[in-house]
Amino acid sequence: MSEPLKSADINLIQRLIPHRYPFLFLDKVVDIDGFKSARGIKNVTINEPFFQGHFPGKPIMPGVTIIEAMAQTSAVLVSMGLNAEDAGLLVYFMSVEKCKFRRMVVPGDVLELQVTTMRGRPGGKVWKFHGVATVDGEVACEAEFAAMIDAPKE
Repeated sequence: MSEPLKSADINLIQRLIPHRYPFLFLDKVVDIDGFKSARGIKNVTINEPFFQGHFPGKPIMPGVTIIEAMAQTSAVLVSMGLNAEDAGLLVYFMSVEKCKFRRMVVPGDVLELQVTTMRGRPGGKVWKFHGVATVDGEVACEAEFAAMIDAPKE
């Protein structure tokens, strides 16, 4: 019998990763399957600070923030697997590859961020992920990205 899938609400997310407003791009993470995969949820609202300048009169979520939301989902996935609540883990981007944008993300959209681990193991520092961001089942962005997990010195 397999383990039940886990989830993280906003309070747990803030205990797992250091990001805060205005740079926290997740509302919850669901379907966390060990170190294998997870699905982040971002409710996109007009109140996002980046919409003031991107673009006035035609608000579009910047592509880099979509990629960042996928990365944050991955950080929650790994941190949950490591039981690292309140551990102060930092996760640093190392690379983004094979990135494609296919659909605009606008206020009112619910952005779903499916991430899958391609490489990485507990105790390892470097992890690689594949991410697909969708809105209403339509692909908005997909990319492969690598990150380094940095645990604070004790």
